[in-house]
Amino acid sequence: MKAQFPSDKDLICQFLEGNQYSLEKLIQRHQNRVFAYILMVVKDKQLADDIFQDTFIKVINTVKSGAYKEEGKFIQWVMRIAHNLIIDHFRKSKRLPTVENDKDDFDIFDTIRFTDPSVEDRMITEQIHEDVRKLIEYLPAEQKEVLFMRHYSEMSFKDIAEQTDVSINTALGRMRYALINLRKLIKEKNVILTK
Repeated sequence: MKAQFPSDKDLICQFLEGNQYSLEKLIQRHQNRVFAYILMVVKDKQLADDIFQDTFIKVINTVKSGAYKEEGKFIQWVMRIAHNLIIDHFRKSKRLPTVENDKDDFDIFDTIRFTDPSVEDRMITEQIHEDVRKLIEYLPAEQKEVLFMRHYSEMSFKDIAEQTDVSINTALGRMRYALINLRKLIKEKNVILTK
């Protein structure tokens, strides 16, 4: 006879009904995969331990508060939390190599980077682009259109005006309002768009 293993969803339900052991079982089930992913990205065991602990603290708090919604696989949700915490860490630490220069005069070394973009930099940049694309979706259609034409298609305002059959001033105005509205959305949704 084959033993039945409770699903992640079953373990979450059991935890919410008061069975503390079921959450421990759930964490043990996925801890190796989550930790391996974090370590692969941050390449520092102590930092990976910290982010791993923060990930599961957030998981536990979210499940306890009843805010966890079963919308897919539990592990994918946990991995997304870990990914976001890694991004947050790199944003806060701004881990870029620097060279000290005690002189007050100009030094060429102040203006160049000493490394290619790291995995962390690329991840943060991708996340920023994804966040901006999501915010753009909230804009009115004509503002969204001008913004895409200008920044993604690299069209001039003259070309945008011709294509949308409006004056250059109208195209400029729509762009201006798109940027104003994006700034408001960034503030409202508390989005961080810096490395």
